[in-house]
Amino acid sequence: MKWSFKLGRFLGIDVFVHFTFLILLVVIGIAHWLPERSLATALSGMLFFALLFLCVLLHEYGHALMARRFGVGTRDITLLPIGGVARLERIPEKPVQELWVALAGPAVNVVIALLLTAWLTLQNAWEPLSTLGIADGSLVERLLAVNMGLVIFNMLPAFPMDGGRVLRAVLAMRMDHARATNIAATVGKTMAVLFAIYGLFANPMLILIAYFVWSGASQEASMAQVKAVISGACVRDAMVTQFHTVTVHTTLREMIVLMLSGAQRDFPVVKRESVIGMLAHTDILAAIQGSELETPVAAIMRTDIPTLNESELLDAVLLREREDENMSLPVLNNGVLVGMLTAENIHEYFIIRDAHRGLNVPWNRGSRMIRKQPFNH
Repeated sequence: MKWSFKLGRFLGIDVFVHFTFLILLVVIGIAHWLPERSLATALSGMLFFALLFLCVLLHEYGHALMARRFGVGTRDITLLPIGGVARLERIPEKPVQELWVALAGPAVNVVIALLLTAWLTLQNAWEPLSTLGIADGSLVERLLAVNMGLVIFNMLPAFPMDGGRVLRAVLAMRMDHARATNIAATVGKTMAVLFAIYGLFANPMLILIAYFVWSGASQEASMAQVKAVISGACVRDAMVTQFHTVTVHTTLREMIVLMLSGAQRDFPVVKRESVIGMLAHTDILAAIQGSELETPVAAIMRTDIPTLNESELLDAVLLREREDENMSLPVLNNGVLVGMLTAENIHEYFIIRDAHRGLNVPWNRGSRMIRKQPFNH
């Protein structure tokens, strides 16, 4: 996630912190310092905030470690001012698995709350509830209250929060995944509207939460629809089969002619049918502005680009994490370049297939277009 820095790697999962988290931590410290000009009070407030997000981090590890039991990896965990996000590589295949993954996070907060309750009881350290506040009262008791609040809040059926994912998992046991997602997303959007209305009169932070809930529900519903439409489709069904390739000796001057002659944006750099690099549209434009036109493209091509196999499932490709989501990817068959896959092609393929679902349309291609190689030397 942008504007985040790596905190470390724990249990095989990278943990990132968004920079706004640190800003909020400083703001909290200043807010606690101002009334009495007490450094101890400021540090106490910051400590409570840090411990709160430690509980949030453990919550996200609950999701991640449960997902790992079902063979689902976690790309990373990011701490934000409004909570944490564990990015799973994919949704567990079986609804009951998603149910357990969704419940694992709140279960961690339940365990923390029970441990804190036991400690307070054994130490006879309970204080009256009237003495508790955001910055006042027993630190342990406040953490207990926060963990109980996290459980209640996260279990609200506001998809894509934990409660919403539980709802989808239960629904998916009785209907297809796309329909279950749409229902859960609708419930989530309704909850978001209620959050926003209540936030106008009570707590403006709820308006921000409502925005993220609405956006998350919309994105989940869209992805579920896309997955349902292109289910079973392979990369070969959506890839471009008519395109230009270049070699390492092609110059920027030749690239200008090639770009202006058609609509292709990214170009594979090949050597005897093998892909050795890619020329991204943005890199070409930047080089044209700042380099000699006789410069060979070998100086600007990207060599660490991922490749696709033409038999890969298209919905699995959509879940892959890439630095440049807009750049085309080369498609190979036994190591030989046979096509290009772009975000625009996937979008067009989705529209066409969605419009003709249920019809006998021959999606699998039986022949290939000829690739043009005008600037190979």
